[in-house]
Amino acid sequence: MRLVFLGAPGSGKGTQAAKLREHFDIAHISTGDLLRAAVKEGTPLGLQAKAVMDAGQLVSDEIVLGMLEERLARPDTAKGFILDGYPRNLAQADALEGLLARLGQPLDAVVKFEVPNEVIVGRCEIRYAAEGRADDHPETVRKRLAVYAEQTAPVAGFYQARGRLVVVDGVGPVDEVFQRIVSALPAR
Repeated sequence: MRLVFLGAPGSGKGTQAAKLREHFDIAHISTGDLLRAAVKEGTPLGLQAKAVMDAGQLVSDEIVLGMLEERLARPDTAKGFILDGYPRNLAQADALEGLLARLGQPLDAVVKFEVPNEVIVGRCEIRYAAEGRADDHPETVRKRLAVYAEQTAPVAGFYQARGRLVVVDGVGPVDEVFQRIVSALPAR
């Protein structure tokens, strides 16, 4: 099972990816984690990314796609994977399609988590109070939601046009949302 998870920050992608990783015995790939690991390990792409980040700039799509290609070559992705946090825009979605076609690993589905903004802000407020993560501060979350609506939300249309989009209600107990996802996925 090869999946992409789309959803606003705080919509439950990471929580559900962990459950589905175990359920299907597939890799959970977070591009943020990939980037941090490559920088820490000092890989060639990690060194390029570090130089860009040290200059206060965003890491290019090409570098991230290169890291993703390296990650998808690892044996633990043979049964499938969940991409969490990528693609974030239409250019990345198009580049990902090209990469997966080249690798012979087309996506089975793209799961879009539907969660109202006020629920997301509430979830992040709870996490902010518990963990103190700066990106969970309510004001920051609202800004992140605006960026998501502008840049990432259109990616859903890209995958809908290709017949791969599955929309799941992301509100409710974790196990209920998990069952909704499993029920909505194509048969294996």
